[in-house]
Amino acid sequence: MVKETAHSCFLELFREEEHILAKIRLDENDSHSNSLRGRVFAQLENDILNGKYQAGDSLIETKLSDELGVSRTPVREAIRQLELEGLVQSIPNKGAIVKGVSAQDIEDMYTIRMMIEGLAARWAAEKITPEELGELKEAIEFEEFYTLKNDVDHLLKFDSKFHEIIFRASKSKPLMHMLSTFHHYLQRARSASLETPGRAQKVLEEHKAIFQAIMERDAEKAEKLTTEHIKNASSNLLRHRKEKGI
Repeated sequence: MVKETAHSCFLELFREEEHILAKIRLDENDSHSNSLRGRVFAQLENDILNGKYQAGDSLIETKLSDELGVSRTPVREAIRQLELEGLVQSIPNKGAIVKGVSAQDIEDMYTIRMMIEGLAARWAAEKITPEELGELKEAIEFEEFYTLKNDVDHLLKFDSKFHEIIFRASKSKPLMHMLSTFHHYLQRARSASLETPGRAQKVLEEHKAIFQAIMERDAEKAEKLTTEHIKNASSNLLRHRKEKGI
C-alpha cells in the first residue's frame, strides 16, 4: 500500500512537471518570433550591464558579428538601439563606445522604481481583476518551480512577468509606460542579482507576500512590501557589482 501511494505521488509530480514544461515550451516557441536584431540587442545589453564590456570599451561591428555568428546588419541596428538606451555613444572616427551603467545610475533607477512601483502595487490591490489575480498566482507558481530547479534564466522571465502583471493591473497607462522603461533597462542587470546565493528564494518569499496583500485588497501593505522588495533588490545588486569589481 505504501509503495502504491508513493508511486501515485511520483506520477502526480511527474505529470505536474510535464504540464509546466509543456506550457513553457509553448511560450518559448512564441519568443522565437523575436527579431534577430532584438536577440543581438539583448545579448549586448546583457554583456554591458553585467560588466563584460565596460565604460570606454569599443564595440566593433566585425568582431561582434563573428562572435555572435550573425551579419553586421543586426549588430549595427542593435548598437543604434543601445545608443537610444544610453548605454553606448557613437563618436566620430572612433565608432561605438560603451558608456556603461554606474552604481549611482542603478541606485537612482531603483529609487525611482521604489516610488512608482510601490504606487503600482497600491493601485493593483484596488483594481486587479480575478483573471489578473490568476495570472499573478501562476507566475509565482512558475517562479517556485524554477527556484527549486535553480534555473536563473526561466526564473528571471517569470520574475519580470510577475511585475508586468502588477503594472497592467494598476490600470494606469502613464505608470505602465514609465515602469516598463525602467524594468527593461534593469532586466539583464537583475539576472546577476538573482544568481547570488539565497536571493532567488528571498525574491520568491517577497513576491508571495506582495501577492497575498494584493489578493486581500490591502493597498497600503502591498505598496509597503513592494517598496521593501525593490530596496532589497537594489542593495543586493549593488553589493554583487562591488564584489565583482564592476
